Amino acid sequence: GGGVSCNSVLSSRRGAISYDSSDQTALYIRMLGDVRVRSQAGFEPERRGSHPYLSIDFQTLHSRAEYSGAATGRKIRRLFSFQRHLHSIRLPQGTSYSTPLHILDEDYTGQAKCMLEKVGSWNFDIFLFDRLTNGNSLVTLTFHLLNRFGLIELFQLDMVKLRRFLVLVQDDYHSQNPYHNAVHAADVTQAMYCYLKEPKLSRSLTSCDILLGLLAAATHDLDHPGVNQPFLIKTDHYLAALYRNSSVLENHHWRSAVGLLRETELFFHLLNMERQLGSLILATDISRQNEYLSKFRTHLDQEDLCLGSAGDRHFVLQMALKCADICNPCRPWELSKQWSEKVTEEFFHQGEIEKQHKLEVSPLCDNQANTIGNIQIGFMTYVVEPLFAEWARFSDTRLSQTMLGHLGLNKASWSGLQTGSMDESDLEEPASRTSPQGSQES
Repeated sequence: GGGVSCNSVLSSRRGAISYDSSDQTALYIRMLGDVRVRSQAGFEPERRGSHPYLSIDFQTLHSRAEYSGAATGRKIRRLFSFQRHLHSIRLPQGTSYSTPLHILDEDYTGQAKCMLEKVGSWNFDIFLFDRLTNGNSLVTLTFHLLNRFGLIELFQLDMVKLRRFLVLVQDDYHSQNPYHNAVHAADVTQAMYCYLKEPKLSRSLTSCDILLGLLAAATHDLDHPGVNQPFLIKTDHYLAALYRNSSVLENHHWRSAVGLLRETELFFHLLNMERQLGSLILATDISRQNEYLSKFRTHLDQEDLCLGSAGDRHFVLQMALKCADICNPCRPWELSKQWSEKVTEEFFHQGEIEKQHKLEVSPLCDNQANTIGNIQIGFMTYVVEPLFAEWARFSDTRLSQTMLGHLGLNKASWSGLQTGSMDESDLEEPASRTSPQGSQES
């Protein structure tokens, strides 16, 4: 595929997102205050199946209280972003915007700014940064990185529209998800920045590539419901029907992001932005991991990646985003361990819902059959290691070796915890284990 035509101006804009007419459903997502999905094929997104799960408010899935039958009579408040009424935080056009929701304590703001000076460090503590920014890590970090690359000035982005877009993005992540929330998106965006600064990429990527990479990282899990695709399919969720059981969540993340881009009119002057963004976000579908990895491996074996080609650069961006999305096991132990606990909590929570509603419990979601350690060891062995080994072949740098080093140490730490051969307190990473390579500065 070609790159983004930065200087092309769309001659006309429609008030809807249209897709290929060859697509039978020919979806139109109308950008209104309460956006609704339309379909020329007569698909009715309001349809609900008979499964009891569908009468449960998504919000209640995250309460620890037992499910009550009284909830079924409650009016369903659907939590997906293009169905929700715009929050009061969504400002009228042209309204100036200051720090969202709270006036931050000056000392915290100062510490956050200090952290941003080392935003290119692989040891960057996104959890601390989120606390220092009062839960606004995604807005603060993404705005800083766009500015750091000079993209705001280069693309003449309206600062009010940009800030509003980022606030809407952050707001459409579900804070009650233990893992798939705005802090994960901020973490992936920070990792993406580290990869964009690697010599091979920084020498060849265009400003459009960098803009796309950062935006895709920030929006790649937008409006994630905290359950996986098989869950949506087996509960006859309308999103599964809408996207024909194929990359259901990733399609939803992409089209939610496009909805916000349209709503804020941020990139009306950039042609092809939406398609390219979709291509990157869809690459994060873990069920297509082998397909992307095989293609990457073949390119590296044949040494035929040409970063002068827009198509090859786009493919490398896809692989960079895939790495950023699952880089948690490659972080220092004290960060990696927290992510492992959070993702497992989310898995087990889905498992509890499945048990509650007499559904088959999804793999990895049964807290009786799995532990954090065995889930992590399997994930590292079969998914993370093969991907990062190829990335290190492509970008043979200190950062790549640092990531592989942490991956090996973290895997050994989980193995140690599994066998009970070491106490958890023994696994706090001593200074000697955090090599100088760990602080890869920008």
